[in-house]
Amino acid sequence: MSSIRQSRIEGVIKEELSVFFQRNAREICLGAMVSVNVVRVSPDLSSVKCYLSIFAGPPKEEVLENVKINASKIRGEVGRRLKNMKHIPTLTFYIDDSIDYANEIEQLLKK
Repeated sequence: MSSIRQSRIEGVIKEELSVFFQRNAREICLGAMVSVNVVRVSPDLSSVKCYLSIFAGPPKEEVLENVKINASKIRGEVGRRLKNMKHIPTLTFYIDDSIDYANEIEQLLKK
């Protein structure tokens, strides 16, 4: 169960990442549309797990790899936007496959 502070930080980081990916879609996301679905902050606020959905572009794994390569740049930009945080947590990115999983279950139920 996350604390109120964690929830607020998750929301702010999710919003900032969404804006960042929207502005830098060509360079960082290789032209793909990337949306931030879930952001989870550790209890000690030292790390963040970001789950991304990737649409319409190069293969998902290729886009995710480019995002991971540019993680320090992304962290720096988020840090500049969040001036009231003393330490900016490290960002770890994952592909959110919950939509694919839901579609798979729906197809199985239709059979």
